[in-house]
Amino acid sequence: MNDSNFQHGPCLREYVRHVVQQYLADMATTPPDNMHKLFVDEVEKPLIETVLEHTGGNQSRAAGILGITRSTLRARIKRYGLD
Repeated sequence: MNDSNFQHGPCLREYVRHVVQQYLADMATTPPDNMHKLFVDEVEKPLIETVLEHTGGNQSRAAGILGITRSTLRARIKRYGLD
């Protein structure tokens, strides 16, 4: 799959699949550690940042868009140093 396949809006699932396949290929014979945490952290931080920007920093609206509670959102903001 090349980048031109993404010009017409692939579904997120296919993009993630492509990135994970590339990551594993790049790792070659070295087994990855904590891959789930790595990918969740890499995706969650920019997701939260972008939604907060979209809502003008309104945490209640951002939490609603993200489908999480405000307290969970506040914990993630603290975790990622977004405050």
